[in-house]
Amino acid sequence: MIRSRPAFGLLVCAGLAACGPAVPDSGAGVGFQDYDSYLRERSAPAPAAAPAAAPSAGFDASAASAALDRAAGAPAAPAPVATGDTRARGNAPAGIKEETGEMVHATDGGHAGISDENDFQAVASRETIASDKDRIERNKAAYVVDQPAPVPERAGSTGPNIVEYALSTSNMPGTPVYKRGGLIKKDPLVVCAKYASADLAQQAFLAAGGPQKDRLGVDPDGDGFACDWDPRPFRAAVN
Repeated sequence: MIRSRPAFGLLVCAGLAACGPAVPDSGAGVGFQDYDSYLRERSAPAPAAAPAAAPSAGFDASAASAALDRAAGAPAAPAPVATGDTRARGNAPAGIKEETGEMVHATDGGHAGISDENDFQAVASRETIASDKDRIERNKAAYVVDQPAPVPERAGSTGPNIVEYALSTSNMPGTPVYKRGGLIKKDPLVVCAKYASADLAQQAFLAAGGPQKDRLGVDPDGDGFACDWDPRPFRAAVN
């Protein structure tokens, strides 16, 4: 029994070898038929790249319109017939004549249309240095300077001038300058409420004998200014 063990072991090893996967030839690589084929494919030149597709010419409105007509069963439009350049000088549309500085429609009675002064070719075709000089001289000759006229005076008498009175005074409002007395006292608030503004009250005060006298009762403190009228804005305007 002891002698039969090596033979049994050889049989087991042979069976395992038969069940295992076949070992590839060392000359063949992974993914190749053999090593020589791999070398030939590696040294072969790379295939030429396919030519790039021509760029699209973009959206063609006429082609799209023709395709729609064909889909709707409409007859194809006739091809345009070249009749030459019908545009006037200066890129003016057909039917429009060109004049100096403007393009005027032939049937509108001469009314101004679209200006072509920004079109260098149009201007250069009709203007020269000499014509520019002549036009400048004509503009200078037609230039008129309006001379200032004196301010018209008011017609008739409008009462005392409160501006002149303000400039003739120097005391501050509230500083007594003139004496005020009398037995009858009037409430200045009630009296001043009769006037629409302090200017009108001052004018009436001067017309009634002010500032020396205060017959209206609008200057009880004797500063010469009625109903809180302030001469300082007029003084500041002069200075």
